[in-house]
Amino acid sequence: MPTDLAIRDVRILDGSGSPAVEGDVEVDGGRIASVGGKAGPARTVIDGGGAVLAPGFVDTHTHDDGALLAHPGLEFKLAQGCTSLVIGNCGFSAIPGVEGQAPAGGLFGRMQIDWEDLDGFRLAVEARRPACNSMALIGHNAMRTAALGTERRAPSEPELDRMREWVRRAMEQGAAGLSTGLIYVPGRYSTTEEITALASELGPFAGLYATHMRNEGDRLLESVAETLRIGADAGVAVHISHHKAAGAANWGRVPDSLAAVDAANAGGADVTLDVYPYTAGSGRMIEYFDLNRIDPVLAESIRLASCPAFPELEGRMVTDIAAERGTEPAEVVRMILTAPDGDRTISIQYAMTESDIEANLRHPLVMIGSDGIPDLRGRPHPRLFGTFPRVLGEYVRERQVLSLEEAVRRMTSLSCARFGLAERGLVKEGWWADLVLFDPDTITDTATYEDPKREPVGVELVVVNGEVAYERGRHTGVGAGRLLRYREAA
Repeated sequence: MPTDLAIRDVRILDGSGSPAVEGDVEVDGGRIASVGGKAGPARTVIDGGGAVLAPGFVDTHTHDDGALLAHPGLEFKLAQGCTSLVIGNCGFSAIPGVEGQAPAGGLFGRMQIDWEDLDGFRLAVEARRPACNSMALIGHNAMRTAALGTERRAPSEPELDRMREWVRRAMEQGAAGLSTGLIYVPGRYSTTEEITALASELGPFAGLYATHMRNEGDRLLESVAETLRIGADAGVAVHISHHKAAGAANWGRVPDSLAAVDAANAGGADVTLDVYPYTAGSGRMIEYFDLNRIDPVLAESIRLASCPAFPELEGRMVTDIAAERGTEPAEVVRMILTAPDGDRTISIQYAMTESDIEANLRHPLVMIGSDGIPDLRGRPHPRLFGTFPRVLGEYVRERQVLSLEEAVRRMTSLSCARFGLAERGLVKEGWWADLVLFDPDTITDTATYEDPKREPVGVELVVVNGEVAYERGRHTGVGAGRLLRYREAA
């Protein structure tokens, strides 16, 4: 009997970090049927032409909760070779579902909630037939907003108990863990003890505490210490999101931060990290400015990604807008943020340095997460379209910061093991057929800050759960993705 799919003449990087082997791969019933031998007859045959076949890439840090519903084709992720996405990061998640609440302050778009919990969200997602798999975290900011709004106070015991119950329920329904965004409202109003109490609910499920730490600038090392303390006191594994040192005065501190993680792991902790390969970050602009005292230096670093109040300004630097209008950058920031829908503005901030990115990429426990914000109306950060090809083209092929085998391991088996994507992340017989075929000599990100919605080159084939989802620039629309359950294979 023919198999469903045969991919012939490929160099197989199995995701373990081992060198490539030449051969064919067969897929049947959504799973990998054979690896390395000569493929037999198949209903669909693809000539790999000697390109590299690897496990599908896992984007460990996304804000795609809303995109799974609004943009289920997920073209911006699929064309990079991503087959699975971790959602619910930075404390912002689609769960718990509370009627009338705008999740993440509009970060997910104008998502209409008609679910209460992860099971309900899973039904809504899978009804849209998404192109990629996903794995959910439950967000602290989402819970805190639902329990006590954005009040600057500690939760009452009943409010804390309600949040603890939401964590338990999410874990019972297949979440991977809890995320925080302690730089954002209302997460910034929480104490270490509040977070520890919620993280303690993860223990029975071996869940993961993933955090956008309280500070990634001048208090970076203090924030790492707080993160490690939460993990130790709650008795859970920890994952530090988009590890960086922001602000020129803090450049060069990433090695010190990594050393603190290494010391904790040597003492029995279980800590991992992720990074995006760009020197600019992005997020809701309102979160970065105090309107009573606008930081002029920060204002000068801002590019507008999406700006509902002034769409004609999207893609432009605040400094250029200020010069054109004969005013100061801080005043442009004020004008935007105080306009109707100004709080929905997404900005890009140039704040990091390449040497710190390279230090992160050299560390064996650092995975890859795009942190892309899928607002496709404006000019999003190019990481939304280019993260994974940029690592493989710029940092592997051109700069040789890490080997191809190691980069693939970090994007696949390491990420799957960490976030509980069972029987994925390796090209292994019997495992789910999430696969990417790419040319390591040509793979390149083409998205730029000026023209960010451009798909990369060099990705030739993407297979999700055994179905061809993308082939040489063509999105098939097969919609084979699923919202997975933590550490469950089926």
